[in-house]
Amino acid sequence: MSRKQSPAITDFPHHWHTATRWDDNDIYGHLNNVVHYRLFDTAVNSFLLEQGLLDFREGKSVYLVVETGCSYFAELAYPDKLVVGLRVARLGTSSVTYETGLFRDGEDRAAAAGQFVHVLVDKASRKPVPIDSAGRAAFERLMM
Repeated sequence: MSRKQSPAITDFPHHWHTATRWDDNDIYGHLNNVVHYRLFDTAVNSFLLEQGLLDFREGKSVYLVVETGCSYFAELAYPDKLVVGLRVARLGTSSVTYETGLFRDGEDRAAAAGQFVHVLVDKASRKPVPIDSAGRAAFERLMM
């Protein structure tokens, strides 16, 4: 089986900056795999909040995660500064498939690459609802 190549930072139109924390390292001395997923989730939700597409307290709809995945290419560890790259690979009627890259700040190739699928649902019924025109426009800006 051939290993896929790590994506480049230029592959992502949106960048979210953060830093590792002391307790992100595991007993092996690098970022624990669950931290990667937490960072991807936070980057995606930060984008939704910045764009006015998510009001998890008062809104009538929310985005639920239905699928995630991650490939690891290099170790990260505290006290690394990080950049999460974000792009939209697919935009459906009620779903968005994101691709993410986790980069050590200043590096061109991702240490990890993820994929993340959200479905927009009615908060009460949990049934899928269509993404409105403002949401579609924001997501389309992340498509490459």
